[in-house]
Amino acid sequence: MTPFRINLVTLSLAVGSHAFTSSLPPSRRTINSCSTSRTSSSVAATPMQTEVGNSHGQGSCFLPLLQNDDEYIAPRIVQIAGAYPGVTTETYLSITSEPAAEFGQWAYDFSDPDGPQLGTVAVPGMSSVYETEDPVVLIGEHTHLGVQLPDEIKDPVDLIVLVDRARNYFAERKFLVMELEENPGMISIGAFSSFEEFPSTAKIMGHVTLVQIPWLPSMQKKKSGFMEEDQLF
Repeated sequence: MTPFRINLVTLSLAVGSHAFTSSLPPSRRTINSCSTSRTSSSVAATPMQTEVGNSHGQGSCFLPLLQNDDEYIAPRIVQIAGAYPGVTTETYLSITSEPAAEFGQWAYDFSDPDGPQLGTVAVPGMSSVYETEDPVVLIGEHTHLGVQLPDEIKDPVDLIVLVDRARNYFAERKFLVMELEENPGMISIGAFSSFEEFPSTAKIMGHVTLVQIPWLPSMQKKKSGFMEEDQLF
């Protein structure tokens, strides 16, 4: 049997000053109480942002989307107890674990609920992730990014937005992460069909290299080949 390798990338993500609650449905969970980890594909509402440039699908600008299906199994985020031999029983038993993410979704981890809410999330190993030199993850609502989801989904859904901070230059129709003069200290995302459309005072802070969309029950299941199974929930 030919050996194979699964590549995982664990990235930092900034989501504000709170953690999750798990009482809301998977399509929408708010961050308003402390927690170390949650298995949800939705994080939080984001503050109002200054609109700049094109959203997904406007002006021939398209985000690099990755759509999960109902059979997607997210990588697990697992803590390390130490190097064997030399691991004590106390250390071994002190390590905490979290449930696996639901099918079609992913899991976040917040190791220090009392500190700054900079957690981690596992991103699938693929070429666009490998080529992201200086990665960081943002969590963006699909409505803010212009990503179309089924009409059955009424509430905003959070997407994983992978950014390469090393790409701090302009590129046509690429989604840029920027700091705008009129909104200092805050991040904005937009794409431009030409350099003439780009705000001259904006500072480019990275390119979006991947946007991951969770699978939710109202989305179409992966094709099985059987007509009675290939339909919406």
